[in-house]
Amino acid sequence: MVEAVMLWNEPNNLSHWDFNIDPEWKQFAALVQAGARAIREANPEIKIVLGGISPIDPRFIELLAGYGVLDSVDILAVHGFPLDWNHWNISEWPKKLEEIRAVAGRKPIWVSEAGASSFGAEEVQLFGLQKSAELLLPLVERVHWYSLFDLPATWTATTRHKEAEGSAYYRHYYMGLFREDGSPKLAAANFPQGLGVCQWFHFEDHRLELGVERLRELGVRAVRTGISWADWFRAGSEKWFDRQMAALEEFDTTVTLCFTPEHLGVAPHYTSPAKDPADFAEFARWAVLRYAPRGRTGGVSATGERETVVEA
Repeated sequence: MVEAVMLWNEPNNLSHWDFNIDPEWKQFAALVQAGARAIREANPEIKIVLGGISPIDPRFIELLAGYGVLDSVDILAVHGFPLDWNHWNISEWPKKLEEIRAVAGRKPIWVSEAGASSFGAEEVQLFGLQKSAELLLPLVERVHWYSLFDLPATWTATTRHKEAEGSAYYRHYYMGLFREDGSPKLAAANFPQGLGVCQWFHFEDHRLELGVERLRELGVRAVRTGISWADWFRAGSEKWFDRQMAALEEFDTTVTLCFTPEHLGVAPHYTSPAKDPADFAEFARWAVLRYAPRGRTGGVSATGERETVVEA
């Protein structure tokens, strides 16, 4: 069942939020606050998580706190990939968490993505997995390992910058515990209990059923996935979302809501701020009414119809 809703993903990363358009993140703050209000109205009991930040930057949290954003959420989240992309040592994970705790007040902190690529060697990924679990599991309630599957080689890593990243771009394809064909790597055979998994299932993803099988094999309970606001406007989107969420029903699932529809953005791009935060609030309210309504213990709510959210 859905245990939490995450509002956006890596908002301080240009791959997910265009801060050239919104350099002070004021539009992002308005979007989170509108979405959170709508979610509270739909189900005041559901946990709301601020989109996991990458890089881990306490100044960014302080900025959002100044806008009142932290008052709208229950949990803060961070992402870290010190063996592949970040400029800090994996042993610094506790220090990084303390930096965020210092500005988070009493808000709990989740690690909603931690990972290591097998690009160079599967042994490196295995070390990253075991060291991350050793360092993080005693310190936070949720750690979601990124990710379950390698990206298919024929896909484009749309949230990365191929031209700017060089070899780092290709590391993104080898983050899975399992290869593209579903076969296990060394890390899968040594997966620590208590660790969750983050897996983005794309629209009509052919890996969904196999993914559920692999999660069961690993003994995973906590799963993080996403529902794309942009995909909401595709033909057949609700049928796909229903199938995805029904398949993940047995897990404690965190659902990330993100990606701006081109026609609703300030710019026609999924990283763009929304023209009107109320449009995102409408989507957030719909998602919670359908997949995490108040008192729900399973299944898809029959009341999850699209309705317009009126912001005060």
